[in-house]
Amino acid sequence: MGEQRVAIVTGASSGIGVSIATELGRLGWKVALGARRVDRLEDTAAAVRAAGGEPFTHALDVSDSASIEGFFRAVEADFAPVDVLVNNAGMATPGWLAHTPVEAIEREVHTNLLGPILLSRLTIASLQARDARGHIVFITSDATRHPRPRMTTYTATKAGVEALAHCLSLELEGTGIRSTAVRVGPTISEFGFAWDLDELTDIMGYWPRFGLQRHDAYLDPGAIAHAVITAVTAPPGVLVDTIEVQPEAPMGDEAPAHVIERPDAPA
Repeated sequence: MGEQRVAIVTGASSGIGVSIATELGRLGWKVALGARRVDRLEDTAAAVRAAGGEPFTHALDVSDSASIEGFFRAVEADFAPVDVLVNNAGMATPGWLAHTPVEAIEREVHTNLLGPILLSRLTIASLQARDARGHIVFITSDATRHPRPRMTTYTATKAGVEALAHCLSLELEGTGIRSTAVRVGPTISEFGFAWDLDELTDIMGYWPRFGLQRHDAYLDPGAIAHAVITAVTAPPGVLVDTIEVQPEAPMGDEAPAHVIERPDAPA
């Protein structure tokens, strides 16, 4: 099973975050789970435990610097010093930029970009103080390569996250701390469940004119978790810089590989 390590997963209450945390648990690792929906973290903790890992749960709002500080200090004081950080939490407010409320834009920037910056800063400082090897993973989006109109702030923040990941790779050269971007294509999650259904339907019909969302297949979150595991378990001396994961298009007349079933109301 290998050496037990300690990993943080943000946005661990649903979707990709749950899958990543579970697979880290399968390695026998300790996994610190952070999210705003603390009640749902208990389900993730149960999945980590069942997979063979040791979970720790704590409230985390990555758009709030005080929450980030409190979460990180609780993990290191009450659980264990961190070896691996997976910056997974993210959000988007769809719509035309000119009509998007300022507070929605600010929350998106804080959640998607400032939060990962602040958490990475704390993790790096902890690792360097211990002269320890470590790994920081950033979950980004294929919007960085294929900009998505009407998700302008999301696209900009994810591009910023990739720039952050690559800058840290250079800044941390020779320290034993690695930085990886995992670029994600369409994936089954609760990511868009809070969006207005009419807006979502309109956008899904609008994007194909730009060559986006060309087919209806979606990735299972487990595919993203597999990419993360590949990066963080690479042997010393190997840096996995960027992994892009996309759903394979259905063959011929096959039905889509996955279809997202949206609930009537967000959880």
